[in-house]
Amino acid sequence: MTNNALRQSLHLHMARWGLKRFTSDADYFAWQRIELSSSDLIQLRKVVAQKHEGGHLDEVAFYDRSAQPQILPVLYSQRYEYYIEVGSRVAACLGDAAHILDFGCGVGILTTFYAAQYPEKQFLGVDRSPASIAVARERAQGLGLGNLRFECVDVELQPIAGSQDLIVATHSLVQAEQDPGIPSQNWQTFERTHDSKQQALFEQRTGLDIRLDRLSALLAQKGRMIVFEKTRQLARRVPLQRALAARGLGLVEQPELVRYRLVEEVADDGPFYLLGMEAGSTLHWDESPEPDEGPPCDPMQFKTHATDQDAPLYENHGPSAQGVWEQLHEKRLLKDTTRQESDGRQLHVELGQAEEGVYLYCANTFDQRQLVIVEPARALMLESYYRQIVEGASG
Repeated sequence: MTNNALRQSLHLHMARWGLKRFTSDADYFAWQRIELSSSDLIQLRKVVAQKHEGGHLDEVAFYDRSAQPQILPVLYSQRYEYYIEVGSRVAACLGDAAHILDFGCGVGILTTFYAAQYPEKQFLGVDRSPASIAVARERAQGLGLGNLRFECVDVELQPIAGSQDLIVATHSLVQAEQDPGIPSQNWQTFERTHDSKQQALFEQRTGLDIRLDRLSALLAQKGRMIVFEKTRQLARRVPLQRALAARGLGLVEQPELVRYRLVEEVADDGPFYLLGMEAGSTLHWDESPEPDEGPPCDPMQFKTHATDQDAPLYENHGPSAQGVWEQLHEKRLLKDTTRQESDGRQLHVELGQAEEGVYLYCANTFDQRQLVIVEPARALMLESYYRQIVEGASG
């Protein structure tokens, strides 16, 4: 089945689950207020806040609550584009696998889709939320899916039995969404040292270690794994990739960068990995920053393309800002600050003069870069901005 056909089938599948597609936050929240009572909204906000605070039981409580019949379609409609973009890619990668595990399947929205599309394959969905698994079982029975079963298993407490040809793990391996990851060696580079202690701490904080150990042990000799996590930031992507490689998982295809929307917000997830246990892969893990199309720094074009008189001559917030900063002509440093922040990152801010104009450059060890250039006559504006950043970082 082609990708377009899979996507069309997914849209129909989502409708059966009562999910709706929204492109406006205003429209989505208006529908939410219609569908949910005030008490539902209060309780939902409470468990969402608890989930963000962290904790194993708080996450289970959140997913148990979100599985309630009146809440499920409203809450999961926010992830409509995720289901389309990721679900269609997973379904296209199932290949000749006969036994497939969907780890962290939730209420089974995508698992039931996969099973319906491939009745000749056997599917197992596992999740640690009892309420989610109860819903998944009910839906599978209602859809007449005899090739699918669900089990309530917390992999951190008990292993999963059996052997699998393919394991699907999307938004289920790296659970600590607020964890910044592993910093680079210093603010001038995107490279990270191979520090086994830092790596182990990241895996422990995010729960990646035990989950990945248990899942990789389930794979058949030539088994494959599909991984899509909230690890697009390089500081999280690098330790995830190192964890996968350490367990013998190699790239079957080049990772794919996938962008989708949570209503109006662009999600910062991925990449989409297809991995295998086969030795001798010719593909290599990439630990460089994601390519960005930052604007070229051409002083001859500064005024030609200017449409806003208050706008800077040049502004770049991507990784490419570092290369532009390095190539500024006749740089003269006016003031700078470099220090270690409480969250572990090293921050550097500098104000300087170059042939291109007065510039402000910011960089930190969690891969954020910013370069702003203005005319010399507007130097006070950048100096004020410099003070705001320094004072805000020290506060």
